[in-house]
Amino acid sequence: MIKSIIKKIIPDKIEVKRLYKKIMGKQLNLNNPRTFNEKLQWLKLYDRDPRYTMMVDKCEAKKYVSQIIGDEYIIPTYGVWNKFEEIDFDKLPDQFVLKCTHDSGGLVVVRDKSKFDKKAAKQKIERCLKNNFFYCAREWPYKHVKPRIIAEKYMEDSSGELNDYKIMCFNGRAYCSFVCTDRFSEDGLKVTIYDRSWNRLAFKRPYPSSEKEIAKPINYEKMVEIAEAISKDISFVRIDFYECNEKLYFGEITFYPGGGFEEFEPEAWDEKLGKLIKLPEKRRKIGGRGW
Repeated sequence: MIKSIIKKIIPDKIEVKRLYKKIMGKQLNLNNPRTFNEKLQWLKLYDRDPRYTMMVDKCEAKKYVSQIIGDEYIIPTYGVWNKFEEIDFDKLPDQFVLKCTHDSGGLVVVRDKSKFDKKAAKQKIERCLKNNFFYCAREWPYKHVKPRIIAEKYMEDSSGELNDYKIMCFNGRAYCSFVCTDRFSEDGLKVTIYDRSWNRLAFKRPYPSSEKEIAKPINYEKMVEIAEAISKDISFVRIDFYECNEKLYFGEITFYPGGGFEEFEPEAWDEKLGKLIKLPEKRRKIGGRGW
């Protein structure tokens, strides 16, 4: 309890520098950030656009994005609730997905409601609802997101899986895509990286890349078009998509992949991608303690 209270009163700048040293094993240079990970830390502290809170809220992001690209690319929502007890499961279909709107871990996938472990789901969701995700890595947009529960349509393609296409946008331009596959396989998640022309890039992040060649999604050009429309005037942001039975769906918006604490292999790519981020003028502080 005391440790949690202390962590919350530590100024953001001090905590970000502490975490960077602990996880990355080196000092964080905020005066002249050069690498991708360093610049993400700078953006956490100094690029505090009020839109970002809405953009990371898994409920409000749908409304925000639909205003830009229309409703046809939005995953259907079955309901939004403040508490688990408010959910009427009899009204939900046999398959659905529960998510917390304010974090990155409150996810429950229900493929068969007759086998649904409601007690375990309740424990997981309620535990996540109590947490302010901001304090994990000082990702500012999450600080003021209202914790809620959202139920969405369950989706899978003909293979029984659902690939996740994460498009990295630098100053409104798509540069590369992280493709997440084999999420539920015995070997675990694979993350394979392709450039804008769908050529495999020769670097890795924490997860291994797939040994199989991954076909470019049918809707890839539309993904890029939408990602660039959403990311306009933003120094860096990742826009996620799904392609289910040849139909494109918007997933979510992420400003700091891995919290800005994921190493590159080879390390030179950290600086190479860092050069693509043009840092904005510092935006005024909004809420919270000092920088």
